[in-house]
Amino acid sequence: MKKWAALTVLIYAAALVALAVPLLLACFGDWRLPKDSPLTLNEALQVYKGAGFWIWLAILALGEALLLVAPIRNLQPLSQYKSRRPLRPLLLTTTFFLANLLLAAFVSAWCAIRADHSGDVFAFVGGAWRDPQKAGSASYIAGMLLALAVLWIVWGFVFYRATKGDDSEGVLRRAVKWLVRGSILELLIAVPSHVIVRRRQDCCAPAGTFWGIATGISVMLLAFGPGVFFLFVERFGWLKPGARQPEEGARSGEVISNQ
Repeated sequence: MKKWAALTVLIYAAALVALAVPLLLACFGDWRLPKDSPLTLNEALQVYKGAGFWIWLAILALGEALLLVAPIRNLQPLSQYKSRRPLRPLLLTTTFFLANLLLAAFVSAWCAIRADHSGDVFAFVGGAWRDPQKAGSASYIAGMLLALAVLWIVWGFVFYRATKGDDSEGVLRRAVKWLVRGSILELLIAVPSHVIVRRRQDCCAPAGTFWGIATGISVMLLAFGPGVFFLFVERFGWLKPGARQPEEGARSGEVISNQ
C-alpha cells in the first residue's frame, strides 16, 4: 500500500513539473497584444531554477501524500473524531487547499477589478494599509498568510460539520468532491480574470491571476490522487493468484465517479 501511495505522489509531482512550462507559456506567451512582451521558452525554463517553485511543489506533494494517509476501511463515524487520529491529516489537508482555492479566487477577481493595486488589500499588517506605497513585501506576505489562516479555520469548521456523521470512506469521497468542484469554480474565476488583465496590459496583476490558475489546476490534479491510488491497489490485487474480481461499485469507481 505504501509503495502505491508513493508512486501516486511521484506521478502527481511529475505531472506538475511537466505542466509548469506549458502553463507559463500559455498564460504569458505571445497573445499578439500591442506593446506586449511575450514570455519565451528559455525564460519559462528558468522557473526550474527558482527555489519558490520547488517549495510549492514540495507543499503540493506533501498534501497529496496526506490525502492518502487516512484509513478508509471500517472506521467509526467522524463524530468520534478525537479518537480517530488518522483522519486528521485528511481533514487538515482538505481544508487547507479549500482555503487556498477561495483565497486564489478572491485574488484573481480582485486583480481584474483593481488592476496593479489589487495587492494593497493585504497591506493591513502593522497599519500598512494606511499608506500601501510604503509597505514592504513582508507586510503583503504577512497579510496573505493571515488571510489564509483565517480561511483555513473557517473551512475547517464547515468541513467538520458537513462530515460529522460520515464514516472515513464518506469523508474521503466528500473531500475529493469538494476539492474538484472548488477547483473548477476557482478556474472559472481565474481564467477570465487573467484574460482581462493581460488584454489591459497590467504590470503586476497577471502574476496574481496566474497564481489563481496554477492553484486551481494543481488542486484539481491533487484531488484525483486517491482515485488513482485505489486503481493501482485494486488492479494489482486482481493480478494476484486466487484474487476475487471486484464487485460493481468498487471503491475506486466510487471515488472517481463522485469527482
